[in-house]
Amino acid sequence: MKKLILLFTLIVHFSFAQELKWETIPLDVKTSIRGMSVVNDSVAWISGSGGYVAQTLNGGVEWVQKQIPGFEKSEFRSLYAFSATSAIVANSGAPANILITNDGGLNWRIVYSNENKDAFFDGIDFWNDKEGIIYGDPIEGKMLLLRTHDGGQHWEEIKNSPKLDEGEASFAASGTGIRCLKNNSVVIATGGKVSRLWNSNDKGLHWNFIPSPMIHGESSTGIFSISFWDEKKANIVGGDYLKDSLSIDHNFYTLNGGKSWLRPISPTRGYRECVEYVDEKLMIATGPSGTDISNDGGLTWAPLSNEKSFHVVRKARSGSLIILAGNSKVAILKIK
Repeated sequence: MKKLILLFTLIVHFSFAQELKWETIPLDVKTSIRGMSVVNDSVAWISGSGGYVAQTLNGGVEWVQKQIPGFEKSEFRSLYAFSATSAIVANSGAPANILITNDGGLNWRIVYSNENKDAFFDGIDFWNDKEGIIYGDPIEGKMLLLRTHDGGQHWEEIKNSPKLDEGEASFAASGTGIRCLKNNSVVIATGGKVSRLWNSNDKGLHWNFIPSPMIHGESSTGIFSISFWDEKKANIVGGDYLKDSLSIDHNFYTLNGGKSWLRPISPTRGYRECVEYVDEKLMIATGPSGTDISNDGGLTWAPLSNEKSFHVVRKARSGSLIILAGNSKVAILKIK
């Protein structure tokens, strides 16, 4: 197991007497990490460019990094882990492949492949250990959409997938443009010429859309990440990745399930690729230019770190561990 060196520690004190400890850890391989799944306070997986997948079993202190044989030039931007032994990854770009491991990443098996030149996976999520959904950019005008009922062993295409407008697609920036919610719901974000949220209440069989005020109109603009606390409270972040300091229509929150969107009193500092609820009030948003924090559910944002080149932040599905990842590094956040 490869041991990594602690770079620095940042302590942030909150007015409500909580302490947030930030520890940045370098990886000893060159990879741009976009996919992440934090199972619990011990187990997490990350994936990125160069065909790399890495796993920790001790809360991010140490990582085992491996290239998947035959995929050394692939970018694994979509990832979902079930446990220390089982995980699924999908690459961006054609051919679009979904791979699964059941032995902790020692061996991987292709369970789906799409040779279409436009095939491109953007994100994956699960309602439970058996039922999940993965989506991608449009093929012949319709969103690439697949569903599994057996934990990712087999995938079937959803024929009634959303028909997207010309120039409307999604961003595989952090794998958080899709979120599976309670009551069989799923929400998917799009951007480009049009930026909106597509919603299904029956696990992807039927769809409608929720308009968003997010900046759009160019291929580099739109919603890059969504996060829900419940069916009513949600945040969206994004902007223009070609103008990452632009702070116009890039950050919104809703208290009524998207019927109306509100601008923060103080927004994030420009383009952000990922947003995550830690609890009902505490949120983290990150992107290439820095990381921001909100203590009031997205009403106001403040700088957390100026450290650059992070792409994704996720909280443990079971537990309190928070991990950020980016260009050949991870950061571990602990709340005391």
